[in-house]
Amino acid sequence: MSKHFINDPSSIVLQSLQGLCAINPKLSLDPNNKGPNVALICGGGSGHEPSHAGFVAAVCGNVFASPGPTQVRRAIELVDNDKGTLIIVKNYTGDVLNFGLAKEQFAARNPSKVDKLRFLVVGDDVAVGKTQGSIVGRRGLAGTVLVYKIAGALAQNGASLDEVYTVAEWASRNIATIGVGLEHCHVPGTLKFEIGMGIHNEAGVRRLPQVPPLSELIETLLDLLLSKSDPERGFLPIRGSGKDKVVLLVNNLGGLSELELGGIAREVITALSAQGVAVLRVISGTFMTSLNMPGFSLTLLLLPSSSSTAALPEDVILRLLDAPTSAPGWKWTSGVPPSPLLPLPRVLTSQRVADQARKMRAQDVQSFTHAVERVCNALDKAEPEITRMDAVAGDGDCGLTLQTGALGVLVHLRSGSISGEDVVGALVAVSDVAAEKMGGTSGALYPIFFSALAQALATSDIRVVAVHDWSRAVSAAREQLYAYTRARPPSRTLVDPLAAFTEAFSTNPSDLRSAVKKAAEAAEATRDVEAHVGRSAYVEAGLLKRERVPDPGAWGVKVFLEALARAE
Repeated sequence: MSKHFINDPSSIVLQSLQGLCAINPKLSLDPNNKGPNVALICGGGSGHEPSHAGFVAAVCGNVFASPGPTQVRRAIELVDNDKGTLIIVKNYTGDVLNFGLAKEQFAARNPSKVDKLRFLVVGDDVAVGKTQGSIVGRRGLAGTVLVYKIAGALAQNGASLDEVYTVAEWASRNIATIGVGLEHCHVPGTLKFEIGMGIHNEAGVRRLPQVPPLSELIETLLDLLLSKSDPERGFLPIRGSGKDKVVLLVNNLGGLSELELGGIAREVITALSAQGVAVLRVISGTFMTSLNMPGFSLTLLLLPSSSSTAALPEDVILRLLDAPTSAPGWKWTSGVPPSPLLPLPRVLTSQRVADQARKMRAQDVQSFTHAVERVCNALDKAEPEITRMDAVAGDGDCGLTLQTGALGVLVHLRSGSISGEDVVGALVAVSDVAAEKMGGTSGALYPIFFSALAQALATSDIRVVAVHDWSRAVSAAREQLYAYTRARPPSRTLVDPLAAFTEAFSTNPSDLRSAVKKAAEAAEATRDVEAHVGRSAYVEAGLLKRERVPDPGAWGVKVFLEALARAE
């Protein structure tokens, strides 16, 4: 927090988006209206403003972190329409997996709408060479915005989903981007601080040992602007008692992100309202900088009262401010007062399933329940071992991720919300729990796979799920998973044992143990597989060769499957 004007790192995205909606009342964080055209959804981590919320319907995660699938699925539900929805994401693992998982979860709940969804991944970075990017592909950069613009304009003209997707896909293949920067950025949450600095780097009037929470800072700044008791202040003839009306200018001194600027605007509007000051216009942006000073300034224009002898009345001053101009330094303004800042629910709950699929029962309901319980207990017990592996081959959280998901499933299993009486419902519930509780790549891959399993079963005509039904569903789920990951065996990822299991199980569904043995062998073999994708791709190759640690994600699949096949 010491380098950013925020209240709390965990709330910066929500506060910035609220500020954005206050500045432009035509925007909404949770729109209820659905248009007649193909809908576009984009999104990803915050910190790239004005992307993504500045272009099309967007789902925003925390700074540089993909939003979770529950958020994305909520967006798909909100824009759901008869013409269809195109989801466009930049080529980053978290974005592809979480947006893809949301698409699959929505499709699992709404089988009749599968054909109304399209998914497009954009990679336009030429800094990643063709050899290096032959597997993972190019990263998505600013060229994605042009895809948004082209696809959005086409959709607005009434084109079909297939037409919009085809043109957008063409555009994504014909875009190239290169970036350059002087230094890395600083992520919020990870000094000397001065109030009253000039635009030529002059010292401030107050020095603080650290940056206070944004709400406290704004109170201090407004006190300097509006104080009636400080003889050194009082430059504005404030009357108080709710009689004052102002125009607010939030100015970026050069080094602030749009993300922070929106949050600052929100905080100032909230604080002025609490003091009984009416804000009739908000103008926010970069107007007068001090080169790249990481700071901002606040300006209040006190509007004349009805009894004032000012040269121009309030409405004329506002009309002058609202008048259009071609001056390139002037930012767009709404021309209306900011919208009320209403509190949002902490969690956006998903709408209920639109298509109520017929329930499918497991052949042996009790065995199904026991199998789920064994898997969860096994993953819980294996956490230390998998964590140790991931400390060498990844970022050290794989064991905890799997354990968290397993314990979450156990809670639902013991409450009866996961049951062999409704296999599709159970798979959807497992996917939901994993998506909510787990993080990282596993936290997207597992839910995608379980959602795909649910889809494969839900679209069949069976009433009791037999072994051969599971075999077909597992094969279909693997292919669905491949749509969102470039990993193919041998890849030193969880795909290795999963692919080995799927191939053996589809060949001989009656021999589950042999299929599990094949998966275990594939997981063991990851000790000697060169990493091209996944967590280990970023680890020194020499370290992996010396330690001969298997891939933690692959080992988790091994633990999962061995527990599944274990006799009671």
